[in-house]
Amino acid sequence: MDKLKVGMISFAHLHAHSYLDALVQMPDVVIVGIADENRSRVEDVLNRYQLPYYENYHDLLATDVDAVVICSENAYHAQMTIDAARAGKNVLCEKPLGISVQEMERMIEVCKENDVQLMTAFPCRYLAAVVQAKKAIDDGEIGNIVAIKGTNRGSFPQPEWFADKTLSGGGAVMDHTVHVMDLMNWFLGSRVVEVHAYAESLFYGKKIDDSGMVHVKFDNGVFAVLDPSWSRTASYPTWGDVTMEIVGTKGVLSIDSFAQKNVVYSEETGKGEWSYWGDNMDLYMLKAFVQAILDGNPVPISGEDGLRSVEVALGAYESATLGRPVTLPQKTK
Repeated sequence: MDKLKVGMISFAHLHAHSYLDALVQMPDVVIVGIADENRSRVEDVLNRYQLPYYENYHDLLATDVDAVVICSENAYHAQMTIDAARAGKNVLCEKPLGISVQEMERMIEVCKENDVQLMTAFPCRYLAAVVQAKKAIDDGEIGNIVAIKGTNRGSFPQPEWFADKTLSGGGAVMDHTVHVMDLMNWFLGSRVVEVHAYAESLFYGKKIDDSGMVHVKFDNGVFAVLDPSWSRTASYPTWGDVTMEIVGTKGVLSIDSFAQKNVVYSEETGKGEWSYWGDNMDLYMLKAFVQAILDGNPVPISGEDGLRSVEVALGAYESATLGRPVTLPQKTK
């Protein structure tokens, strides 16, 4: 296979735009088309890149496309992935992989049954600071990890479906636990066995959590805490952050993932803004996905990786409701 034929399914999640921009830069990729039931949502990119349009994603799956990138509302990830797998297409699915453990297990199972690959979109693994931290940890520079403190604090996301739990599966705790939890899982090579969490609506007056605090214990004894919130207001210089402080027996390692920035004072917006100049994590993630499929190698971030991060978010909601710690993995019905 000289080139990978890729299709896009849904632009409900805004990450679809940066993923498409990355794909069109790759000489070994052919964009087959875009499927979205809402044509107005994709009209701009259809015209910009002169791409075929499919109102029904099943029509895209009926083509000779090799792989699809799914950026729908979270509630539709499972069915779209299962349909793609049954059509023999490899899948890169936006995070969170799913909104229940049962459906994520089914997604993984069907992809394996149909001999296609399923990759979870965790671009934060490709941030320069994260890559360097992973190497330092693997090289033993800070000894054995004892504890981790992380943040993924953003602004209220757009579009509005994020505030509809039936479509999103949850608010800030679902949306922002998964990125940093995946990094913690990756760094430790261990699994969360206990979650104690808080989730509440504090900032926007909407009936969905916009703030939280998630404490976890891993099976290797490491403790971690994460602030997954939508606490950054419209006046904040950028959409949010991804930070970690990793405490080891020989030292402490700090990560500020978006520190590569210039401060721009804009008369148009009336505020200071951060202009990020660092490496494009989405581009590196898409390159890794494409190369794995072309070479016939396992994708670097699996469906199981996606499940392991979401199960912590789901456990966090149960803990917040019960007001006590809960154990993982939870039993599936």
